[in-house]
Amino acid sequence: MINSKIVSREEWLDARLELLEREKQFTRERDELSRRRRELPRVRLDKAYRFASNDGDKTLADLFGDCSQLIVYHFMFGPDWDEGCPSCSFWADNFDGIDIHLAHRDIALIAVSRTSLEKINAYRARMGWRFEWVSSLESDFNRDFHVSFTPDELDNDRCNYNYRVGSYPVDEAPGVSVFYRDEAGELFHTYSCYARGLDMLNGAYHYMDLAPRGRDEDALEWTMAWLERRDEYG
Repeated sequence: MINSKIVSREEWLDARLELLEREKQFTRERDELSRRRRELPRVRLDKAYRFASNDGDKTLADLFGDCSQLIVYHFMFGPDWDEGCPSCSFWADNFDGIDIHLAHRDIALIAVSRTSLEKINAYRARMGWRFEWVSSLESDFNRDFHVSFTPDELDNDRCNYNYRVGSYPVDEAPGVSVFYRDEAGELFHTYSCYARGLDMLNGAYHYMDLAPRGRDEDALEWTMAWLERRDEYG
């Protein structure tokens, strides 16, 4: 239901101009937050991670390609799952195809999941995605970046997720991690975000926020109860 008033064009313009000032303030605050994010300190990575890809085994350094910056989307897809997470699939629909643009700003974008490469390839083909997607099944990568949890952690509410320790409903979680490679070839971790921190990466949600009813999720049993994989809507 839309609860806004019906007014004249002149009254609407007055209200729109008032909101525009708030929007400009938010844009300036967002720019400042982005600047502070870029100024975060970095952590040197000394651990060797290996990933299974369609071009053979790769190191973390290999995932950069020719770029000095790497963004990893931690795609929820456990080794015993038959298909990828619906919400991560929603996010993937929003970033599929942008890697060519990012590469022209010296950024590589890769999806990583703790499942077999065979399952990744089958699901990617089903969804028609083009982005590079590799398997971390044989490495500690997911564990070290706090997006995979053991049965003991799940049973005892000791999952380290979004910078706190507590309960989590499943053994895989979504996230984004960012890495940098300097001129000497050393690798660094610069940023990670999880949970609602991923909102900024979903363009579809921001389009919904422009509409009169917004995301329209308040009455649902949980936030994304409406969501289906895009080939499953009736």
